[in-house]
Amino acid sequence: MAIRPVVITGEPVLHRRAQPVEVIDDGTRELVADMYETMDAARGVGLAAPQVGVGLRIFTWQLANDDGIPPRGVVINPYLTSAKPVVGDPDPHDEVEGCLSVPGESFPLRRGEAATLSGLDLEGRELRYEATGWFARMLQHEYDHLNGFLYVDRLTGKWSRRARKAVKAHGWGVPGLSWTPGVDRDPFGHDDDTPEGERVD
Repeated sequence: MAIRPVVITGEPVLHRRAQPVEVIDDGTRELVADMYETMDAARGVGLAAPQVGVGLRIFTWQLANDDGIPPRGVVINPYLTSAKPVVGDPDPHDEVEGCLSVPGESFPLRRGEAATLSGLDLEGRELRYEATGWFARMLQHEYDHLNGFLYVDRLTGKWSRRARKAVKAHGWGVPGLSWTPGVDRDPFGHDDDTPEGERVD
């Protein structure tokens, strides 16, 4: 197992649709093990393969829930359906997301309150979960990564303008930028015991 660098917005793999996994083999299992280790080191609640530079349809999670879903898991070649978001502006306190590929920033985004996930586990067995609340939000966030979208791409109005300004101020938006959890300074300020807050991945 190894901690892999997390690529930052602007890296092409983040902005294109990931490819299906054709065969679950030792390479797949090694990638998933590395993704778990990277996610844990970053104190994230989810991580998609494109975030570690691999354009495959895989994501991992680590998030407690009230839906009876294993709090730690992986899905391969997922398919996700979600409820439509409630009309209106997102709550700037209760609907805030962040992302390891847009490190140190967070912005309000409204998501559907429920989602259904299907796909394969690491043994190739079919799985299907019904999720609500923050778990549903996390699933939507990670699924977006597999389709070439970051959460900042879905922001509207002033939040979209603020996100674009932040990306420009950090000098992101170009290929080749990354950070390595546990090696580089934590962009989320977790060098102490700061709670991880409402970061989705």
